[in-house]
Amino acid sequence: MVEDVVPQQAYAALSANPDAQLVDVRTDAEWTYVGLPDLSPIGKRVLLVQWQAFPSGAPNQQFVEQLGAAGVTRQHEIYFICRSGARSLAAADAAEQSGYRTVFNVSDGFEGPPDAQGHRGTVAGWKADELPWRQR
Repeated sequence: MVEDVVPQQAYAALSANPDAQLVDVRTDAEWTYVGLPDLSPIGKRVLLVQWQAFPSGAPNQQFVEQLGAAGVTRQHEIYFICRSGARSLAAADAAEQSGYRTVFNVSDGFEGPPDAQGHRGTVAGWKADELPWRQR
């Protein structure tokens, strides 16, 4: 079963473990227009593997193969992140079912849930926790 962690926990683990990887499963449009986690302060880079295609939302049938092509091995500790934690949980489940042993879901994702005005990134998530991020 995939364990949920909050962004601060994921960042701490990524900082402490040289074999830990962050995989962002959002779409290319989200990476481009919303931003990306920035792991350069800890000497790493986020790996980008879409869980679903944009704009159709069709599942990425090559997801597991693309994880491997991105350099992720079954020995890595892997943290999956999306906008709010739903797609990343599905991706983490798929990775676990494919033999990846140590996988986690970043439960609040990059932007978290919407606030009272419908804006994301202010209540919870990577951005709201003021973790490093950048525009692409």
